[in-house]
Amino acid sequence: VTGKLSSLTVFQLFTRIQILNLAYVQKYIVKNYFYYYLFRFSAALGQEVFYITFLPFTHWNIDPFLSRRLIVIWVLVMYIGQVAKDILKWPRPLSPPVVKLEKRVIDEYGMPSTHAMAATVISFTLLISTMDRYQYPFALGLLMAVVFSTLVCLSRLYTGMHTVLDVLGGILVTAVLIVLTYPAWTLIDRLDSASPLFPVCVIVVPFFLCYNYPASDCYSPTRADTTTILAAGAGVTLGFWVNHFFQLASAPTESLPGVQNIPPLTTDMLVLGLTKFTVGIVLILLVRQLVQNLSLQVLYSWFKVVPRNKEARRRLEIEVPYKFVTYTSVGLCATTFVPMLHRFLGLL
Repeated sequence: VTGKLSSLTVFQLFTRIQILNLAYVQKYIVKNYFYYYLFRFSAALGQEVFYITFLPFTHWNIDPFLSRRLIVIWVLVMYIGQVAKDILKWPRPLSPPVVKLEKRVIDEYGMPSTHAMAATVISFTLLISTMDRYQYPFALGLLMAVVFSTLVCLSRLYTGMHTVLDVLGGILVTAVLIVLTYPAWTLIDRLDSASPLFPVCVIVVPFFLCYNYPASDCYSPTRADTTTILAAGAGVTLGFWVNHFFQLASAPTESLPGVQNIPPLTTDMLVLGLTKFTVGIVLILLVRQLVQNLSLQVLYSWFKVVPRNKEARRRLEIEVPYKFVTYTSVGLCATTFVPMLHRFLGLL
């Protein structure tokens, strides 16, 4: 081959190599099961299974004010991270030499690591938001935040999904965003305005951002994941507005009368918390499945495509609406209908 390759040609060649790697099933031997299960578990702390359990649990059992702030800041940071991936288009580590233990996101780009961003923003937003709200040793809270975020970050290296630079980039971007947005956190906390136009903005703006997500050279789940995140945030924010506007629940307490002691964990408290969580998560999963199936059927019929067609499901006009409707419903259910069910069952 003679002549100079353009940067675009080199990038396309590298992308094709990455795509070919998808068909390559790697075999590996686990030599240390402690590290294997530790980092596979830690990696799950940056995935949907964690978000759909930890964030609702915080709302139902700990503090609705904290859950609202966590979700809003998390959505903002994650959107910027997801978009940055598809703008920068830095590939993930080549395999081989690394062994990639995850297949679902293998065809996404790498910079920045959104796992690192999610772990950093959740742990340190929680720390900053609670240190003047609840009484506990700050050093202990800082240690827990560092350990949590470090485990998730190291898991991205262990599973072969990111380079050190990807992880450091994710941490740095999140730190900058926390510093820049911190002065506006109090304003963000008051977004559940009683204005009738507020729900329109909450739905229209995120949907517009999802539908106009940066185009990629080949399909990756990044757009779908971004839609899931923005829709969940829209649903939660809409749920708080519904509670406030229709006076279904008291607004989350922004300021407590002094720094509160963390109550000791008792058996009764544990049983109540687990019961509320179980009831809530069952309802959320039912709503998610029902709305997803219904929205897909409507879209398949509207665009006249064969149901259960994997390629059709990935089309922009189908993927974004069904994901958005599904997870907006999940967020609304978690903040409005689950507490109503808790109250009906005498769990509040």
